[in-house]
Amino acid sequence: MKLSYDPSVDVLYIRLIDEPAECEVIRINDQVAINIGPAERVVGIEILDASQILTGLTGRSVQLENLVAG
Repeated sequence: MKLSYDPSVDVLYIRLIDEPAECEVIRINDQVAINIGPAERVVGIEILDASQILTGLTGRSVQLENLVAG
């Protein structure tokens, strides 16, 4: 799993699957989209305007629970 944040466009992307996959995009609302890959697997989650939705996003660290940072 990989989390990436691009402050220049204020987008957070959570990639759940490492291998490349062609995806169908399902929009949950104007800011959140889920990428669905083969076999109905969730490949990633994209959050636009992330700093507005996830207040305190910038300048904070990410805490992992039951995961090992790679």
